Amino acid sequence: MSTMKTFLALVLSFCFSGVFAQSLSSQNKKALKSYELANQLLSTNQYTKALDELKSAVSEDNRFVEAYFLSGDILRRLQRFEEAKENYKKVAELNPKIDPSLYFNLGESELRTGAYASALTHLKEYSSTPNLSEIRKKLLLKYLADAEFSVEALKRPVGFNPQNIGPRVNSSADEYLPVVTADENNLIFTRKNNNNEDFYHSTRSGNSSWQKASYLSSNINTTLFNEGSQCISPDGKYLFFTGCNRPDGLGRCDIYVCHREGNEWSKPFNLGAPVNGNTWESQPSISADGRTLYFVSSRPGGLGGFDIWKTNLLKDGSWSTPENLGPEINSPYDEESAFIHPDGKTIYFSSKGWPGLGGRDLFFSKLDNNGRWQKPVNLGYPINTYKDEGGLTVSTNGRTAYFSSDKEGGMGGMDLYSFELAKSLRPEPVTYVKGSITDAETGEALAAGVKVMELSANNPVYEDNAEEGSFIATMPSGKNYALEIEKEGYLFYSHNFSLKGTSESDQPFLIKAALNKIKEGGFVVLNNIFFDTNKFTLLQESKAELDQLISFLTVNPKVSIEISGHTDNVGDEKSNLLLSENRAKAVYQYLISNKISPIRLSYKGYGKTKPVADNATEVGRKQNRRTEFRITKI
Repeated sequence: MSTMKTFLALVLSFCFSGVFAQSLSSQNKKALKSYELANQLLSTNQYTKALDELKSAVSEDNRFVEAYFLSGDILRRLQRFEEAKENYKKVAELNPKIDPSLYFNLGESELRTGAYASALTHLKEYSSTPNLSEIRKKLLLKYLADAEFSVEALKRPVGFNPQNIGPRVNSSADEYLPVVTADENNLIFTRKNNNNEDFYHSTRSGNSSWQKASYLSSNINTTLFNEGSQCISPDGKYLFFTGCNRPDGLGRCDIYVCHREGNEWSKPFNLGAPVNGNTWESQPSISADGRTLYFVSSRPGGLGGFDIWKTNLLKDGSWSTPENLGPEINSPYDEESAFIHPDGKTIYFSSKGWPGLGGRDLFFSKLDNNGRWQKPVNLGYPINTYKDEGGLTVSTNGRTAYFSSDKEGGMGGMDLYSFELAKSLRPEPVTYVKGSITDAETGEALAAGVKVMELSANNPVYEDNAEEGSFIATMPSGKNYALEIEKEGYLFYSHNFSLKGTSESDQPFLIKAALNKIKEGGFVVLNNIFFDTNKFTLLQESKAELDQLISFLTVNPKVSIEISGHTDNVGDEKSNLLLSENRAKAVYQYLISNKISPIRLSYKGYGKTKPVADNATEVGRKQNRRTEFRITKI
């Protein structure tokens, strides 16, 4: 039971036993009989029948204050706050001094129905009550913070124009928890039919409409158990989800993963300990590099209720002991629906604990330069309301948010919606590279190893085997990246993405990598070999490409190469020739220092004599300033 639920039970116990022990305001025998019967029904938790008796009581005596008060308490417990509010307002009209808790109960009901200004007034009035318990003081302070925040939030609404995804995806059943791939062309969501939750998916091309949703996979979906609360890796290859009460489960709900193999999904694999245990683990969200998994758990060691935790993928393929995200994210109440954006720095989640508009609100937080989460920011009104909000995901480019709602005008039940996210609520800019890999001669798709490296740290942000000859990898802006593709028997492929100084991530990179088989005369442009202007000392950012070349030569020990340096046409011919030769020599020396035999290597500078682009533009000159290697002998 969460902290909020525990406290609500205490509040209601106080109301039932405190106010009504005094002499009653009504003398009407029929009204009193109904009131007494209502209390008897309450002792066995028969709330609906008790309400019926209380309605009879006030119909006999419309000034029966205690009957209105008790009706309000029951309705509040049933979360029928609008009706509870009206009953408490009637009590305040008839006898405003009957009990101080009236203003707490009325304030809470007003808070949960969007009457924020009135809630603030009544909660402030209650705050002067002497001898409040510590538990009551704690919740009162939270409610006051909620009411004060909400009054101001309504004055500053954020942009919000949700659009129903449409009848090809939404149905008369409940659809919720939408997630999309980096290119926003694949959508996976949960659909609930006859109390059974299963996964469905839809596809589209570019900005076209979503196609008719279809059953995801019989390897994942079951008729006996519920599957839901899923996330998908940006490339669409890995699906993490929650499975409850399954035979291989460790607790009530566990986290599973499966891998897309062609057009089918593998059988789910339980992540096991230490991620799963004998508690409740759910709502996974995987980072873009696949190395950090965020999830929600009720495990011991949290701050209260449900908390957000994270675990890291270790080198041996196991997961680290989960770590609580701490008081910067979690509160003594419930935090759920975590979504880590592909920027790796922004997390969206729902919370009952941070100041909001009532119930469960949506928030986001960003990592600062010291790796600490900043104070959560409420997404604001009207994204958040007095109702419960949750299950928000955000596209890779940060522009579009996806969520579910039962708002009017839908197909029935919960539907999937999208809306343009206000700039102030967006994550850091992120783009992606989407590529196809083929044989340069035949054009046939090739399975190949793909790696995207962040050059300054020589750290992979994406690494996988493109089994179908295609891949998608995300890249946060502000850094430079190298794309490396390799396959046995072929020359490797090299590409560079310079995202430093980029403030927007509107356009993805679309790559067609045609791999050439290893043969004499074959060459590769080393797009990630870097030097300072007019210098020939290798920069640290060159290490990833150089290590790739060393790996290639190690795997292919019979291959000999010539390393060549090239310049643009700026400057005199003699200086360019010398500079190009010294740069080629720097690569040659690096290879030798890393145990590549000099017998297999030669180097030469060509200056400006072999341009591959027009020197009339800076773009062309940049292409001409390059380092290559060519196979001289096999």
